[in-house]
Amino acid sequence: MLHKGHKALLTTAFMIAKSVDIGLASDEFANRFRATQTRKYEDRKQKLIDFIEKFDKKYEIIEIHDSYGIATTDPKVDCIVVCEETLLRAEEINAIRFKKGLNKLVIVVVPIMLADDGKPISGERILNKEIDEDGKLVGSPVS
Repeated sequence: MLHKGHKALLTTAFMIAKSVDIGLASDEFANRFRATQTRKYEDRKQKLIDFIEKFDKKYEIIEIHDSYGIATTDPKVDCIVVCEETLLRAEEINAIRFKKGLNKLVIVVVPIMLADDGKPISGERILNKEIDEDGKLVGSPVS
């Protein structure tokens, strides 16, 4: 699902870049550590396309099968947009790139988006029907 936190990451990426490579987890990778099944890759990809088409910039959606995607191997990649929760992964990616003789990535950190209850918005919480994709508490009155 494409929730408010994902949208903030994507919006930031499209605001600062001429073109954006977007890593989208394969079905197998997306479900590897989850208790509940995610939507199929093609469904998630279409929802992503529907959201990013409005930016009118060049982009590529890349199916990824691990936590790094192309970030540790592609010399043309020069920036990574992450949330606070995934900042350590971006630093790890830079360490791997350094060992491979690649330039370090500029790391842009987007704050974690919080739901109305002050807790982070997450796919797990949405699937558990605690909150919706905008972080509104399920069953709470619309304001």
